[in-house]
Amino acid sequence: MQHVVGQPAVRAPAVASVASRVRSGLVHTSALRSLASTQAPASCSHRCGLGARTCRSAQPGRRRVAAAAFEPEDDGLAASANDVQEARIVVITSGKGGVGKTTSSANLGMSIARLGYKVCLIDADIGLRNLDLLLGLENRILYTAIDILDGECRLDQALIRDKRWKNLSLLSMSRNRQRYNVTRAHMVQLCEAIIALGYQFIILDCPAGIDVGFINAISPAKEALIVTTPEITSIRDADRVAGLLEANGIYNVKLLVNRVRPDMIQKNDMMSVKDVQEMLGIPLLGAIPEDPQVIISTNRGEPLVLQKQLSLSGIAFENAARRLIGKQDYFVDLNNPHKGLFQKIGEMFQG
Repeated sequence: MQHVVGQPAVRAPAVASVASRVRSGLVHTSALRSLASTQAPASCSHRCGLGARTCRSAQPGRRRVAAAAFEPEDDGLAASANDVQEARIVVITSGKGGVGKTTSSANLGMSIARLGYKVCLIDADIGLRNLDLLLGLENRILYTAIDILDGECRLDQALIRDKRWKNLSLLSMSRNRQRYNVTRAHMVQLCEAIIALGYQFIILDCPAGIDVGFINAISPAKEALIVTTPEITSIRDADRVAGLLEANGIYNVKLLVNRVRPDMIQKNDMMSVKDVQEMLGIPLLGAIPEDPQVIISTNRGEPLVLQKQLSLSGIAFENAARRLIGKQDYFVDLNNPHKGLFQKIGEMFQG
C-alpha cells in the first residue's frame, strides 16, 4: 500500500489490514468510514489551495476508504505472460471542442481491444460525459470515478465492460449531477489502480479547453494524441495544446487530422493533411475523412470500426490504431478510396 499524502506513514499496516478485510467481505465500505474516521487537520498538508474542509487528501478517514477501494481484486483478468511490458497511458486532446476527440477515443480504443489488448477508456470530462453514448453503455453506468474516490464502490464495480469485447472497459469520471474537486493526484491514483488490474492501454478522453480539466486529464499520461481539423482555428488551438503538453513533460505526441475532405482540398478550399502537419510539426498518426456514417454510428451507440462493411473513415481509424500500438500499416489514400467490385467492373467497360 502506497503512502497517501496527508496521512501518517505509521498507519499503513492498519490500512492494509482493513483493505484486506474489505476484499474478503468482512467489512463493508460504509462500515470502514466509522473505523477510519478522524478529525481533519486545520490546514492542507500538500498546499493544493483547497483548504482542509474541501481537500480530500486532508481527510485521512476518507482517503483511507478510497485507498481500500483501489485495491485490485482477483477477477481472473490479470495480465498474461505475453502482455506488453509497460502499460501505456494516452490522452486524446485538442484544445478546441467539436473536432472529434470522443469519436476518436471510442474508435481507437475499440480497434486496439479487437487487436487483443486490454483497454480502459476514461471519460475525463466531468459533468459532460459523452463517451458512454458512442459505446452504447449509457444505461449501464451505476458508479463513477467520483464514487470510487468517495469510497462508495470498488474500482472493478465502476469499470463497465463492453458486451461485444470483454477486454474493453469504460470509466466515467462523474454523472451529470455530480461535482467534485478532482486533483492531479486523483487522476494518477486512478490510472495506477487500473494498471494494477492488468490493463495494457488507458485512453483518456480529454475535455475541451486548457483549464483545470485539461491539466488533470494529462497528468497521468505519458503520450498524447492531438486531434485537429484542417481549419485555422483548430490548428491554432492544437499548436497551443502541443506547447502545454511539452511544458508538462509529455514529448511523445502524435497528430490525427479529422474531417478531411479531398474534394475541397483539390479545389484549394481546404488545407491538405501535409500542410497541417507541416504547420504543427507533429508526427502524423492518421487522417480521417469526413463521413456521414459518424452520425449514424453515434446514434446507434456502435463505433465505426464495428460495422460489418467498413467505411473509409472506419478503415482509417483501424489503421491509425495499428500504428499507435507500433504495427506498420499504410495510410489510407483519401484521393483514391477503396472501390467495390461493381465499381471496378464499370470502370473497365468505360475504358
